[in-house]
Amino acid sequence: MPKVGTVTPILRMFDIAKAREFYLYFLGFAVRFEHRSDDNAPLYLGIAPDECELHLCEHHGAGSPGAHIRAEAVDIAGLHRELTARKYRFNRPGLETTPWRTKEVTVIDPFGNRLTFFEND
Repeated sequence: MPKVGTVTPILRMFDIAKAREFYLYFLGFAVRFEHRSDDNAPLYLGIAPDECELHLCEHHGAGSPGAHIRAEAVDIAGLHRELTARKYRFNRPGLETTPWRTKEVTVIDPFGNRLTFFEND
């Protein structure tokens, strides 16, 4: 089988301001690019904190709300502390240890998409 590269999830968004507040302020992602085919077209936005790139799109065919993605993280306890310290009023994630011995922090964006950040023990 040929080598397969990274996966870039495309998540549906419905409100640009809420998406920016959640992904940029709360999660600390940075914008990599923004694209519209014209002034009245849906926004297609590339964001990432590090190597974990996500694409957000307003287009109705870009995906269904309620997707769930998992991303490996280093120092999950530190990530949990950072997120908790931001006091984002719409999301206060916990730090969980799963039966298969990973530590996880799960957040839900304003559009119903779930992002689980995990660290293996």
